[in-house]
Amino acid sequence: MARAPFEIAGIEVQPGTRQTIEVQVAKLYTHTPLHIPVEIVHGRRDGPVLMVCGAIHGDEINGVEIVRRVLINTALRNLRGTLVAVPIVNIFGFVQRTRYLPDRRDLNRCFPGSESGSLGGRIAYLLRTQVMEHVTHIIDLHTGAIHRFNLPQIRAELKSPETARMAEAFAAPIIINAGLREGSLRAYADSQNIPVITYEGGEALRFDEVVIASGVKGVMRVMRELKMTPAKKSVKPLRKRSEVAASSQWVRADIDGIMRPVAKLGQKIRKGQKLAMVADPFGASETAIISPCSGIVICVNNLPLVNEGEAIYHIARFDELGEAEKAMDYFRDSMESEVSEAVLPVHPWDELQKQ
Repeated sequence: MARAPFEIAGIEVQPGTRQTIEVQVAKLYTHTPLHIPVEIVHGRRDGPVLMVCGAIHGDEINGVEIVRRVLINTALRNLRGTLVAVPIVNIFGFVQRTRYLPDRRDLNRCFPGSESGSLGGRIAYLLRTQVMEHVTHIIDLHTGAIHRFNLPQIRAELKSPETARMAEAFAAPIIINAGLREGSLRAYADSQNIPVITYEGGEALRFDEVVIASGVKGVMRVMRELKMTPAKKSVKPLRKRSEVAASSQWVRADIDGIMRPVAKLGQKIRKGQKLAMVADPFGASETAIISPCSGIVICVNNLPLVNEGEAIYHIARFDELGEAEKAMDYFRDSMESEVSEAVLPVHPWDELQKQ
C-alpha cells in the first residue's frame, strides 16, 4: 500500500519527493511579504516525522547552516518517515540580524501563541498549527547569545525515555537535564508529548565549523537512532560520548571593569579555582572571580567589558566529574580527526586543548 502524501500549509508532498513550502507569516510595513521556508523530505516508507529547526532567535545562525548540510546529506535518499526542516523560524530577526522580533519579544517565550495576539504569539501559533502538529520528534538548534560562546551541548528534560534516547544519540559531549521554560518551543512540545531536544553551540552571528560539524553529525545520529536513515555498515563499539550534568550554574562579575579570562571553554574546574580577573581601566584595583562549584566550563563571555552582575561563565556540574572530562576528551579527539585545521577557528577552540 502506497504511503499517503504529507500535507502542510494546504500543500501535499508526495512520498519519495521533497518540496520547499513558503509559509506566509506577515508583511513588513513596506508591504513586502515574509515567509518561513519549510523543506519537506517525504520518504516512501512509514516512519517518524522529525522537525529540525533553527534561528528561533534570529541571530543564532549556526543552526541555519546545520539544516542546510543535513538537507544535502545523501542518507536522505533512503529516508523512512518524513523530515520537516525549518532553517529560519524567526525570519524577522534573521533579516535584521537580531535575536528578537520587531516588538522586542523573544519568540521562544511566545508558545503556544495566539491567532490574534502579539506578533510573536501569531508566529508561534502559525508554527504550532501549520508545522508542529504534524511532527512526532523535534530537534531545536540554538547558539549562545551575542558575545557568549556555548560549548556544544544538549538540553533536554530527561524524564521522557524517548527524549533521553534522542539526547544520547546526538552525542554532544555534555547533556544538561534542563527544566522547561514557560512559553518556549520545548515546553510546548513537551506538553504535547512530542520528544524534543535543544542543541546549543557557538555564539550569535558567527559560524563555527566545529559546532556546525558536530551539529550535523548529531542530527544524523538521531535520525539513524529513529531508524529514519540506514545504520552504518561497520560501526565500531563506541566509548561513551556524552555525560549528563546534574545541574549548571552561572558565575557573575562582582564588580564593573575589564575582564581577563583565566579558565578556558571546556576546561575542568574545581570549587575555589580562579576563573577570571576583573580590573578597573587604570589598574588601581583588581578582583578575582572564583568558581563557586566544580564542573566543566560550558559557556564563556568573550566580551572583556563587564558590568557588575553580568554573567561571564556557565559551569555544568556533574556527579562524576572525571567521566565528564573523559567525554570532553573524546569530543576533542573525534572533532580533531574530522575537521581540518584549515577551517578550525583560532578562538575559542584553541582553548579546548588539554590542560
